Amino acid sequence: MSQSFSPRMSPAECEARLRLHALPELGPRRFRKLLAAFDSAAAALSAPASAWRALGLPAACAEARRSAEVRERAAAALAWLDAPEHHLLMWDDPAYPGLLAELGDAPPLLFVAGDPGLLERPQLAMVGSRRASRPGLDCARSFARCLAGGGFVITSGLALGIDGAAHRGALEAGGKTVAVLGTGLGHIYPARHERLAAEIVECGGALVSELPLDCPPQASNFPRRNRIISGLSLGVLVVEASPSSGSLITARLAAEQGREVYAIPGSIHHPGARGCHQLIREGATLVESIEHILEALRGWQAPLPGAAEPGAPERQPHPLLDLLHAAPHSSEALAAASGWPLSEVLAALTELELEGRIAREGGRWVGRAD
Repeated sequence: MSQSFSPRMSPAECEARLRLHALPELGPRRFRKLLAAFDSAAAALSAPASAWRALGLPAACAEARRSAEVRERAAAALAWLDAPEHHLLMWDDPAYPGLLAELGDAPPLLFVAGDPGLLERPQLAMVGSRRASRPGLDCARSFARCLAGGGFVITSGLALGIDGAAHRGALEAGGKTVAVLGTGLGHIYPARHERLAAEIVECGGALVSELPLDCPPQASNFPRRNRIISGLSLGVLVVEASPSSGSLITARLAAEQGREVYAIPGSIHHPGARGCHQLIREGATLVESIEHILEALRGWQAPLPGAAEPGAPERQPHPLLDLLHAAPHSSEALAAASGWPLSEVLAALTELELEGRIAREGGRWVGRAD
């Protein structure tokens, strides 16, 4: 077996932890309780059932620990680790991400496909509606491009809508992105994002899950996944969400974990903006530009996207900038003058604003001098 787990841990102990992990009803806190009581997973597996009962653990756990099914699942996980890009991070390992380790219910182990080192780099989570509007998707993509270009790893949940747009935006910028799954890594969900998942790994990113490799989609696992998304990150940006969206769960978990929470406002008539407005009323930082995010994260000094550096090439001209330097325009007027679809104009305006090349004054866009 390749050393895709801690070199300080024996293969036997790794296999024992995988067996514990495969047990029914054994969550992170019970997993830690076992290790604290018996010093190792191997010792816990060989302890009498009465010792497990004394710890208040469900009878189903003690009964299943020696079953053929549990052994087979552990063996399958060990075989999965033979691939060069497959890794297993244990919660008591120095390589385990430090921010996540702070959580009281931090996952006892993480399966990682791709680069596990990314989990220690500064991350910003981006989440939002699965049924996002076109402007919302464009906004997520633009923000992710600029934030990834500014040095952040973009972390999201691989879901349809805002999550997928955030991953795509980071990849388009040549940046890194982490996808935290609510399924095992052997079950990419949704299926239409299988290609996106493969691109994330191919481009130096990572797929992460605390769930057994063969775990299929289960509704209860997606809120559980959200604590990892926020726990890995310095802050969470909610792009578009209804009040009932799971993204608000992620945002509230982030606040409980002491992370920054950001929300992008929208029209009062758009249902997808109401969740963001609710978060802002509850204290989230209202975000209109990338500077609002970077100002709040004073501990992380990232270069502003588009900021000139000594010897840096000049920024490329942009057709919309030519129009705006000539005269202020509304978004609709720009679409008419350029011949572009309004959705493309809105996406381009978002990116130009994030780069500091345009500003909104009196309801119209104006160009700034480069």
